Amino acid sequence: MGRWLALCWGFLPVWVPDPLSDDPPKPGKPEKVILFQGKDLDAWDGLKDKYWSIRDGTIVGQSEEEFTTSTYLVTRQRFRDFHLSLSVRVSGTATRTGVAFWGEVVANRDDPFAYKGYLVVFPKPWGLYETFGRGNLAVDPRPAMQATRPQDWNDMEIFAQGNRVRVVLNGVLILDWSDPEPDRIKAGPIALQLRASELPQQVSFKNIRVTTPPDDSRLQDKKVGDRIPPSEPAD
Repeated sequence: MGRWLALCWGFLPVWVPDPLSDDPPKPGKPEKVILFQGKDLDAWDGLKDKYWSIRDGTIVGQSEEEFTTSTYLVTRQRFRDFHLSLSVRVSGTATRTGVAFWGEVVANRDDPFAYKGYLVVFPKPWGLYETFGRGNLAVDPRPAMQATRPQDWNDMEIFAQGNRVRVVLNGVLILDWSDPEPDRIKAGPIALQLRASELPQQVSFKNIRVTTPPDDSRLQDKKVGDRIPPSEPAD
């Protein structure tokens, strides 16, 4: 069932997995799913009148005052095995945001669009978080910190297959993690996070594309730290 360990990079406990259990990816012909055309948020749910808007073809999450519960913009469609590519920028006083998946929307008294699942956290500290109870998962943040572009657009790809998560940041494979408890994993919405904060903040997302099931041929035989060849241009 894993064990807990304190790592010096963040002084936070992380969950360290036991040896891996396999959950093979689902077969099928990759198909592209259009989630955002740069014009509307019809494929998404969230507090769109309060925190989320579109500016110049970009999804912007913005808060002007303190709020205590992270809120999410979530896809209406659910995904299990997928390749998500997007560009993201964290601006001003915002410290980080995240992309969530393999979970569910869980309403609470503060926000009907809270989310429980797996969360790729960026840019500071980079990491992988699981909100069902294990918290910070045991991934090395250093490859991501070397590849990131602070206060600028970052190109990210998330490959979620079987019980394996791989993340490519600005053309570098920065994370490769497999969950030894695959029963936790389930199809769920993909969600963009506006994190709880005491300060005004802004996060931006664009060029959002999903392919399911994913084609991971570019990642074959690649290890963390390797450069990944670019994907084919979108149609």
